[in-house]
Formats: sequence, structure tokens, C-alpha cells
Amino acid sequence: MSFTQLVYQIVFATKGRRKTLIKSGRFRLYQYIRGILRKKQCFVYAIGGVEDHIHIVCAIHPTISLAGLVRDIKVASHKYIDQEQLFPDFDAFQLGYGAFTYSREAIPNLKLYLARQELKHQTITFEEELTYIL
Repeated sequence: MSFTQLVYQIVFATKGRRKTLIKSGRFRLYQYIRGILRKKQCFVYAIGGVEDHIHIVCAIHPTISLAGLVRDIKVASHKYIDQEQLFPDFDAFQLGYGAFTYSREAIPNLKLYLARQELKHQTITFEEELTYIL
């Protein structure tokens, strides 16, 4: 039996950081991503983002590779977006992603951080946010 206690923040953007993830469809997309993670026995703490990127705070099952998980989320989400016509101008997610680990004690702050994404991005860019996380 394996055991891990890792909290991940996974961040990925739309291709070219185009602002295509309009607010009206994001909740449905986040619910879909939650379903993907649950099927893979991952625990979701929070999902959030803005028009050009998504943050996922979760614990990943010990048998799941991070790169494979992110790939699966992006591929399945892209198909879902197309099928449901959630975001008319969306064409793809970027190729890469960022992933950061935290202690369990950081979870409340991470949830708050994701809840404030829209407000935060009124004053800083995605690049500035990424620099802050790093």
C-alpha cells in the first residue's frame, strides 16, 4: 500500500494565453474537471481561474503520474468544451503546465487564493502571478 500527503497546485493556460474561457462556462468546465479527478481517485480542494488560465488544487493518487494527469485533464476538457460549445473562441490549451507542492496547512490559503482570481487579475497579469508563485 502506498501513501502520500502532497497538495498540488496545477496551473495551465489557454494556447497563446488567449482570453477564451468566458465566465459563463467556467463553472461547468470546473465541474467536469472535478469529475475527471475523482475518477482517477484524486481529491480536489479547489478549482479556479480566469479567461486565460486554470488553477487546480488537489491531492493526486499515488499511482497517477502528474504529467499524465495534466495531459488527460487537458485532452478531455478540450473535447468537452468542443462538444458542449462552452467557449466559442477556444481552440486549445498550451502545451506546458506549472505544478507546485504545498503542505496541508496551506490549503485554506490556496482556496482563498483561487476564489480571488478574478479580483487579483484586475491588477496583475498571468506572468506576474506565475512569478509570484515561483
